Amino acid sequence: MAFESMTLCVSHSPGYARDSGERFGPRFRAGMAVVRDAVRAFAPTLVIFFGSDHRRAFTDVVPSFSVVTGAEGRGDLLSPTGPYDVPRETAVALAAHLLDEGFDIAVTRHVALDHGFGQTAGDLFGRLDVVPVIPVFINCASAPLARPGRAAGLGAAAGAFARTLDERVLFLGSGGLSHDPPTLALTAEGLPQEERDKISAAHREAAKDRIRPDWDAALLRRLGSADPAWASGITQADIDPAGAGANEARTWLAAYAAGARPLKPVVYEPVRERLTGMGICVSEGTAA
Repeated sequence: MAFESMTLCVSHSPGYARDSGERFGPRFRAGMAVVRDAVRAFAPTLVIFFGSDHRRAFTDVVPSFSVVTGAEGRGDLLSPTGPYDVPRETAVALAAHLLDEGFDIAVTRHVALDHGFGQTAGDLFGRLDVVPVIPVFINCASAPLARPGRAAGLGAAAGAFARTLDERVLFLGSGGLSHDPPTLALTAEGLPQEERDKISAAHREAAKDRIRPDWDAALLRRLGSADPAWASGITQADIDPAGAGANEARTWLAAYAAGARPLKPVVYEPVRERLTGMGICVSEGTAA
């Protein structure tokens, strides 16, 4: 088997899973169905998944980046539970490669990952153990954060490693786009779910007005470039106007740089009820 790749970047939102009546964000849901079929047709044998955490899995120790060698789903906010199928030897080899490339990443031997990974994995595959997955955690919530451009560099190095494998690799990024959720914008540490819910309810209406479709559109345009070099120059000042949640764009930059191919938008929809500009983009040449 020769190396092949596909890149997919997807927004996530707790409200997506809780909207059992499917009342909000119909275009985004339709886009998810399209890329779910595209992923199934590609049939990846390995997923390198760049994801975030919402101050649940990583609290006392918060690495900027970590390769995860064993994981399960936390099940928060209706995200899936159960084990991820993490190929440990390949994950350790990826970590060693990144260290050799100058990224002082952490290695996490076991962790319960929250909906920052689980929601998208569940949407695409149904269960968390359907396909081998190497979760690559990128801190997008707890300051200080690594530079966005550094996340792109990490992705490029992970992509170089993947190209040494005889695998069909899906480079997957989940997060963003523009949003300013109260639990990230107004707090600095993880909180019990009850406290999160109180803060969210008190400030939810104001957060609906903080979606920035103009910012989202500009990022989506730039992701269409065949040369990902621009991503290494993205700074925190570039992200700040789009809200605290837009820090999760780091996961998109990493996946894009890993695949090193232009991304085309599948759908974009600002969903006020989910407080988020929700988008999906996929590598050009993918049947989506």
